[in-house]
Amino acid sequence: MSALDAAQAALAAEHAAVYGYGVVGGRIGTERRAEATVAYEAHRARRDALRRTVRDLGGAPVVAAAAYELPFRVADAAGAVRLAAVLEDRVAGVYSDLVRAAEGPLRRDAAAALREAAVRAVRWRGSGVTFPGLAERV
Repeated sequence: MSALDAAQAALAAEHAAVYGYGVVGGRIGTERRAEATVAYEAHRARRDALRRTVRDLGGAPVVAAAAYELPFRVADAAGAVRLAAVLEDRVAGVYSDLVRAAEGPLRRDAAAALREAAVRAVRWRGSGVTFPGLAERV
């Protein structure tokens, strides 16, 4: 996978995460609303940075879909927390691909994004995985 392809995949995942956190924010309880807002803003910032990265790599950034299919119905705060963890796991997965495909500063940025997503997933889930970003590939 080329660095451009991996960056496009990461951008697509960030678009989906931003959408998903909109759902999380609508269902999350007040005690974790600030945490959801911080994650939403982090994904928006990563999305915007990836748009620039894709252009710098010579590509046209993928655009966000009008809507995304959620992996399950989110009816309450518990479902919102579960969705947030899934979103972070998915983002970590695409960033692990970008780490493998990239070099230099882009690779460092991708590793930082992978680490941030893994930490947020642990906070949402309450437990971690051995190799964040690779769990879904096993």
